[in-house]
Amino acid sequence: MGDKPVWEPIGSSFIQHYYQLFGNDRTQLSAVYIDASCLTWEGQQFQGKAAIVEKLSSLPFQKIQHSLMAQDHQPIPDTFIISMVVGQLKADEDPIMGFHQMFLLKNIQVAWVCTDDMFRLALHNFG
Repeated sequence: MGDKPVWEPIGSSFIQHYYQLFGNDRTQLSAVYIDASCLTWEGQQFQGKAAIVEKLSSLPFQKIQHSLMAQDHQPIPDTFIISMVVGQLKADEDPIMGFHQMFLLKNIQVAWVCTDDMFRLALHNFG
């Protein structure tokens, strides 16, 4: 196989950076969003960098660890990349939970930012 397409390392680097910030200091996530960004968190919608960071900073845990099981990245016309993450998280002393998160990334002035972010815990039992 040849080299990975250019969007793979861009998406992977963004994901690594995002979860590092999320785990260390969620207030620093303002660096990855723009004022037009949207977040859907467990069905709740937030728009704008300030509202998104306020939501993520107010989540009711002190520490969190993410374990990424899989991530996929695809290019979209007009310099976008869509990234899908499947993983597990452990917040404080809570049990380990699965999650899915999708990011839409856009290149703006040679920086990659998140314009859209959707997150869901994988708690649903359809059986």
